[in-house]
Amino acid sequence: MIRWKAVLACAGAGVLLAGALPGTALASGTATDCCGGGASWATGNKSALGTSTTTASPVWFTVANGVTSEVFYPRADVPDMQDMQYVVTDGSSFVDLERDATNHVVTMPDEKALQYTVTNTAKSGKYRITTDYVTDPARSTLVTNTRFQSLDGGSYRLYLLANPSMAGGGSNDNAWWDSSGALMASGTETLFGGAATTVVSALRVSTGFAAHDNGYSGAASDCLADLRADQTLNNQFDAVSGTGNVVQCGQIPVGTDTTFTVALGYGGTAAAASSAASGSLGSGFSAVATSYRSGWNSYVGGLKPAPASVSGDTQRRRAYYVAAMALKTAEDKQHPGASVAGLATPWGDYTSGDQLNDGYHRVWGRDLYQQATGLLADGDSAQAKRMAQFLWTSQWIGSPTAGDGTTYPAGSFPRYSPVSGVTGASAQQLGCCEQLDQDADAILLAWLTGLTDASTYAKVKTTAGHLVATGPDTTERWEEQYGKSPSSVAAEIAGLIAAGAIARANGDTASATSWESTADSWRTSLAGWTVTTSGYWGGHTYYERLDRGGNPNDTATICFDEGCFYEHDVTDFGFLDLVRLGIRPAGDTTIANSVAPTAAASDGNSPVQVTLPNGDVYFHRYPHDNYGESTTSCTGWPAGGSRRFGRLWPVLSGERGEYELANGRSAAVYLKSMADSANDGYFVPEQVWDRADVGCFGLGRPTGSAGPLMWAEGQYLRLAQSMDAGHDLDTPSIVKARYGT
Repeated sequence: MIRWKAVLACAGAGVLLAGALPGTALASGTATDCCGGGASWATGNKSALGTSTTTASPVWFTVANGVTSEVFYPRADVPDMQDMQYVVTDGSSFVDLERDATNHVVTMPDEKALQYTVTNTAKSGKYRITTDYVTDPARSTLVTNTRFQSLDGGSYRLYLLANPSMAGGGSNDNAWWDSSGALMASGTETLFGGAATTVVSALRVSTGFAAHDNGYSGAASDCLADLRADQTLNNQFDAVSGTGNVVQCGQIPVGTDTTFTVALGYGGTAAAASSAASGSLGSGFSAVATSYRSGWNSYVGGLKPAPASVSGDTQRRRAYYVAAMALKTAEDKQHPGASVAGLATPWGDYTSGDQLNDGYHRVWGRDLYQQATGLLADGDSAQAKRMAQFLWTSQWIGSPTAGDGTTYPAGSFPRYSPVSGVTGASAQQLGCCEQLDQDADAILLAWLTGLTDASTYAKVKTTAGHLVATGPDTTERWEEQYGKSPSSVAAEIAGLIAAGAIARANGDTASATSWESTADSWRTSLAGWTVTTSGYWGGHTYYERLDRGGNPNDTATICFDEGCFYEHDVTDFGFLDLVRLGIRPAGDTTIANSVAPTAAASDGNSPVQVTLPNGDVYFHRYPHDNYGESTTSCTGWPAGGSRRFGRLWPVLSGERGEYELANGRSAAVYLKSMADSANDGYFVPEQVWDRADVGCFGLGRPTGSAGPLMWAEGQYLRLAQSMDAGHDLDTPSIVKARYGT
């Protein structure tokens, strides 16, 4: 690391005047120790997130580990902040970074609004920082209200430390001090459609900053490095010499009990960002928060009431309301219906933040369908229809289109896309590997939302023809293996039946008859393709996870990071979709006989089904899953290593609950399990820890995967409402009627 004196010698920067009080903004100049160390994103486990219900404020905030993590603007797939937090020092003996030096408590002032209060108490007992989060419904501003309290009567200095990663990355940013009292940052990145996108931020505080600094991350000009050297802010640079990974900080004058408001405004220009921050501060936190909360209260009030399955229990009820609001939050404001899979990068703290990493800030057709059916269950049919429209107007591929190492044919859907859809997206942004269940889900969602007009049907017809010509083999729903998968084939069958219904509505009975015939044939053949009678588990007869050759009793193998295994020894619960989608009756003998051996299947590490001491029931995706943390170090999946294992997925508890409900049995334990998995912000995560407590995770608690996973939030809403209805609300009636299930 370059020392501060060396920086001044080579920079000719302004020096701190002799006798100046520490923290007094006297020095100015330019930091020249370009360009800072590498950036990373934050953990995927978000304990708070939100945005206003208005389209006038395209800003989304997230909180992780007690502090602000990614902030998104102007789209739900463009993060502009790595993290923002406070630094506390007594000026002589310690320098505390808020994230690491405090214990965090997350609360909701109103369970029907995505407004969060984060209370961080110093582990030393010296101070407490309480921050309330909202966004301004009228402006592109994150607005926080913070109370700083000295708990031991000591005198402390407080600094706000911001780590911008503008326009999706931290390697090409600029930072400067505006004479009006704002810390400014900007970045330009080539994003979607090859367009250069510039984002500017303005950071203001109601008290004004008593001192400020702009520097490079990890270098001597970094204010945290400076403070840690001698507990005093010596550097007070007005600007940086060039673009790089910049950090900014400002001293906030505090006493023993001080409350202040911070506004982080965004815009395409410095003037727009500065105006947004100033306007929000001028409105005052109370007025902004009241408007923000009112918007959410109105939205929740327009949905179905919380069902009896959750209404009498605080944890389940709050998880329900938060699930509904999370799905609303996931929708982009420039592109209606484009809902991202999550406002997180799983294990983002192990993922480079130098350039845009899409993480889960992308639109998967499968996830969109799962979200939409949850919204239909809770009463938001308008957003569900916008999702269907997005699929058919923005994601549908009308002519061969390059993907990542593949070419998507006409009638297909990409693995995923930016919120702007296919147009202008690069091959990498569309991903590899078409998944036919996503094509089928789009057809199902069109039928479920009444999107059966002639224009849409012309596209549906192309897609249905493509399904018939290409299926049933496909890359399955976990995006890792190719072959005949019970869950994928179930979706394809249901999609073809829905396509037939749309065809009949448009007078095309010949196409309907043809597609229905194919669906019937695949339904008849599926057991022969994927039910083994020579498997290792239980009574040896059960559904496989997947079969490439359509012979479930041969010795073909399927390979994972830890080796290759017989296909007939690898299971998952995807076959339950045959019941959920109305293709097989709930009491189907082969399905029932597959449940126990699948639950017991193990990779020698842990069985697929795990019951916790409190009775909660969770499931691994399948044996030999490697998509998860290392057992030995708790590092994230992208970090690699030989001890990576997929952990327990709460969404699978919901799927099992729907199966039990279809059989007329109680699903209560599965709903409870999903609710119990939620983190402090009541978000249902992608994965929870599957073994004894370790330093980083506790048994049954969220890992560093995505939280919330919007797919899981949709599943939770469906199961809760279905339990009150007495049947699975997402079982397509058109499929159920055809197969008499």
